[in-house]
Amino acid sequence: MSGRQAPSRAAPVLAGVAGALLAGLGALGGAHFGVAGDVGVLALVLLAAGGLGAGVALLYVNAVLRRQTGNDAAIASRLDALDIVVHLSPEVGGRESAADHAKRLDVLAVGVSRLREIAEGVHGVEALFDMRGRLTWISPSIQRLTGWSPSACLEAPDALALLVHESDRRYCQRMAQRVAEGSPGEDFEMRLLREDGHICWVACHWRPLGRDGTQPAGLRMSAEDIQARKEAEYKLLETVTELRRAQALRERYLARSNDERQRLSALLNVIRLGILFMDRDHRVLYYNRAMLDIWGFPPDENLIGMRDVVLQSRVAELIEQPEAYFEHIDAVLRTYVVSEPHEVHFKDGRIVTDIAALVEAAQGRRGIGRLWIYEDVTEQRRTAQRLVELAEHDPLTGLYNRRRFHEELDRQLADASRRGGEVGLLAIDLDGFKPINDEFGHQAGDEVLVTLADKVGDVIRRNEMFCRLGGDEFGVVVPDAGENELCELARRIIEVIEGLRFDFGGRAVGITASLGIAIYPRHASSSEQLIAAADQAMYRSKSSGRDQWTMAASCPESARMSPTESHEPDCRRED
Repeated sequence: MSGRQAPSRAAPVLAGVAGALLAGLGALGGAHFGVAGDVGVLALVLLAAGGLGAGVALLYVNAVLRRQTGNDAAIASRLDALDIVVHLSPEVGGRESAADHAKRLDVLAVGVSRLREIAEGVHGVEALFDMRGRLTWISPSIQRLTGWSPSACLEAPDALALLVHESDRRYCQRMAQRVAEGSPGEDFEMRLLREDGHICWVACHWRPLGRDGTQPAGLRMSAEDIQARKEAEYKLLETVTELRRAQALRERYLARSNDERQRLSALLNVIRLGILFMDRDHRVLYYNRAMLDIWGFPPDENLIGMRDVVLQSRVAELIEQPEAYFEHIDAVLRTYVVSEPHEVHFKDGRIVTDIAALVEAAQGRRGIGRLWIYEDVTEQRRTAQRLVELAEHDPLTGLYNRRRFHEELDRQLADASRRGGEVGLLAIDLDGFKPINDEFGHQAGDEVLVTLADKVGDVIRRNEMFCRLGGDEFGVVVPDAGENELCELARRIIEVIEGLRFDFGGRAVGITASLGIAIYPRHASSSEQLIAAADQAMYRSKSSGRDQWTMAASCPESARMSPTESHEPDCRRED
């Protein structure tokens, strides 16, 4: 009760007390003096006035008591409602006095103080806004998070403009408006703008604050600091980006590596060198198509992972001397240098060379395997042999040419000189060959030469060398032969040539030959002298009638053999 209300409420009470006193005095006077007389009348008046004042006082007291009871009920109802909200005071049953109300108010004050302490100590940010979006309260934690004091936030014309980063401000205002229009709540992430200009990420939650009818009494914003999480997300994002970039680079390098490998594989498959790589465990790690072709494997054969012993067993039946080849492989495996080319002869006539090299590992570790390179040199060998043949043989008749004749003659004379043996030389010149060329052409002459080389070659022994020296001139080198053997050979040659018949243009044509014989060292001491002696003897045969042979120096007259004469040589010597 205030000081102004006390006199107005005390006056009726005092009037009632005075009326009661007057009524008492009237009653006392009437009893003493009776009702008659002035005094009695006065007593009656006092009694009536006192009763009236007492009645008025009683009525006022009752009214005050009724009003006080109503106020106490309202206070109790409000305290109960507040207690239901905050749950701080114990429940009180029955009628409560003013003292009880005071106690409950004290308990509620303590509770409100605790709630304020809790609100001020929250880690996140709590803020209350009215329906117009004006900040009405904000927790002190805003200063720890942003550097802005609560008072600065409350004094700002627009707290959201002060606190929220411009990139997220409109979205935040739109979410608050949605809650004000009836949304049960909006959750999102946004950036707060710190006082120092930096940003801080928070998880923001807008909720309606209380409800009066269908409209909320205000808006509540809760914000949780997620800066550390965002930084972790950014770092994770950067890591993921870096990993993706690295993966993209790896994929790019892998694609380039695959392309390079395809190009290298195509190159290795195109070349005719067989390539085989064996790892340190003696297993096949790589091979190309040429390797399969060289060793006779099917094109779809898979050798990857095959041991060397299995591979050797597969190829053993293909080569002529497998044991010798496998010994060569064992010898190569014991070395650490590039091997020398080794020829492998196949049963089908092919010749293959192999070269092996140790593949060294990086950083000085032991080798990672061995590379084998195979080359089919069959055609090369054939070509080389063909070149040798062309260099040593007459291209028309296939007989040894003049160059090879001189080489063999020198070799035979040197060998005979060391052994003390003899070497015979037959010089052969055809009779009547030029007329055949002139009359029937060079093709006819070539036919005569080829046929003569073939037929005379049949009577030449293996150790004897039959050569074409040029044109229609031939020579035969005979090692370790005496005079009789040489004369017998000359007789056989003349007989074969005499028996040759050719048909050119419907005409039968035959030829003969003149021979000269010389023996080393009987007739000459060098190859040049021996050739000259044989030529001189051959020319004497021509001048003596042809179709005969003549022995050099010791045979002044020629021995002629005709079809009607004996086949035995008639050798006459010169003094």
